[in-house]
This record gives sequence, structure tokens and C-alpha cells, in this order.
Amino acid sequence: MASDCRILPRASWTRADLLRFSPPSSPPPPHRPAWNRYRPSDSMTGLLIALFGGGVPAGFAALFTRIANETSGIPSLEILLFRCTLHLFSLSCIRYQQIPCCGPPDSRKRALFHAFVNVISIGFAYTSFMVVPSGNATTVRKGSSTICSILLAFCIENYRLTGYDWFGLVGSTLGVLIMVVPDLLNLDESTQLYDAVGYILACMGGVLLALGLVIFRGLDFPAKLVTVVFLFGTVGSLLCLPAMFLLQHPVVPVDPLTWVCVAAISTCALASFLCASYAVTKVHPALVCAVLHSEVVVTLALQYYVLREAVTPFDITGAGVILGSIAIITAQNISCDAPEDEE
Repeated sequence: MASDCRILPRASWTRADLLRFSPPSSPPPPHRPAWNRYRPSDSMTGLLIALFGGGVPAGFAALFTRIANETSGIPSLEILLFRCTLHLFSLSCIRYQQIPCCGPPDSRKRALFHAFVNVISIGFAYTSFMVVPSGNATTVRKGSSTICSILLAFCIENYRLTGYDWFGLVGSTLGVLIMVVPDLLNLDESTQLYDAVGYILACMGGVLLALGLVIFRGLDFPAKLVTVVFLFGTVGSLLCLPAMFLLQHPVVPVDPLTWVCVAAISTCALASFLCASYAVTKVHPALVCAVLHSEVVVTLALQYYVLREAVTPFDITGAGVILGSIAIITAQNISCDAPEDEE
């Protein structure tokens, strides 16, 4: 027994002895593909969603609005009514999740005010698309929303903008000014008042858009995205239905092209609304508005290639400045977070 318990010299240890006395080691982590090892940060996710889900579809909405108006003369409030009707289908999701239709009592007033602000903003936008060129109206709307968001940025204390963010915001606003100012200085005298009203409506729509994003950012209750979608449809239907008969002449579309355009407007606008609202919970509203300027570039390209409307060198230069500003904002926020099991 004594010979079995003696300690052998270290030099004479065998591999079996080492394995017997060494502590058990944890298994190595599973190998992940390179694209699955890191996930985008919240800010990067918000910017990408705002860029491809919010700005690009909204650019197509302006084109379809103009085509529907020129094809059958359908007014803007009627198009907005069709869009609000599509939003009402979110009631099925609310019933499935068994949540209050108007949100919790302490946030109900703000949610209703958010819906009212968005309905008025989009009503102004659709009306401006039919008065002035869609590209110019979109540019004015997005520019005013960015400027208003910059002013509201000083009121939001829980998120600080970096120097690159401010540089991108200023560049995006400069691109908008390059595109709009020459058109405003060269308005036709015969339609000068009519065009001025269209630009004012587009500007007011942008201000209300920025205000709506800030209000949505302040909402804090579960399933708020589905709730505001339903409230938008409810408030919009209640406002547009009587206003359509008082302010405009309703038109019953008979040709398939108009129905296709109305369906495309409703789908693109709903996607843009959802993506922009979700993005503002991840990124500052001013950055979301700046990235949504991609709508201006898309609308400008469609205005030239589809509607055959003139595009000036100022428009091309301003679009280039906007794209550069979006690239700066996006590149500054590029970062990836490693999963917790690999950290």
C-alpha cells in the first residue's frame, strides 16, 4: 500500500497521470460563421431601417400619388383615406395581443396627439405633391423636418450628437437648400401664388413629421408601434371622411391604374411609417430625418425617368450632397456588438 501512494518524480509522469490530475476543461465555444459572430449595434440597425425601409418606399409613394392624380383626378384626402383604411387592419393584431386599442390611460392623450399630428402632416404632403413637382415638395418637406429635428435635439437630453452627426446634418440641410432655393427664385409669375402655397404645405408637413417622431420617441408602453398604427388609421378616417366632402370633390376610380397606384401608395406609406417610427426608438430623431432624405433622391430619380420632369444641375448637386451626408452619418455609427457568449 505504501508503494502505491508514493509520489513519482515529475519527469517520470506519463500522459495518463497528467490527464488524471489535471482539472476538467470547458469545451471550446462553437465555431460561428464570420457574418454571425457580430451583430449591428442599435444605432446602426436604426439607421439601416430608416434608410431602406423608411426613405426608399416613401420616394415611390410620391410618384404614385402624382400618377393617380393625373390619371383620374383623385384628390389627396381621398388617397389619405384609403391609406388610413389599410391601417385599421392592425386591429386584428391588437385583438390577438389583447392590449388596449388606444394604449394605457397615462399615455393615451399623447398617442392620440401623435396620430393627429401625423395625419395632418401626411395630408399636407399629399396635397403639395399635386401642386408642385413631387421632387421639390419632398425636398422641402424633408428639409424642414431635419431643421425642426435639429432644433428639437436641444430638448432631448438622453442622446448627444457627435461632431460627425452634426456635420452630416448640416450637409444634408445644405443639399436640400441647393435643390430648393433656385426653384423658389424662379417661380412662374402666373402660378407663383399657387406654387408658394404648395411649398408652404410641404414645409408644414415636414415640421409636423419631426414633431410626430419626437412624440413617438417619448411613448413608453408595450406594443406602442401597433397602437399608433391603429390610432393613425382611426383618427385619419374620422378627419378625412367629412373633410373630403367639404374641401374636395370625391372621385370614384374606375381604371385599374388608379387602383394599383392607390394600393401601392398605401403599402409603401405604411412600410415607411413603421420603419421610421421603429428607427426613432434606436437613433436620434434628427439623424432619422437626415437619413430619410434618401426619399428625396429616389423621388428625384423617378421624377426624371418616369414622369419626364426636368431635373436641373442644382438638383443633381444637392442629391449628391445629401447622399454624402447620409454616408457620413451612417459610417460614423457603424459598430458591431459581439454576442455575450463570445465576450
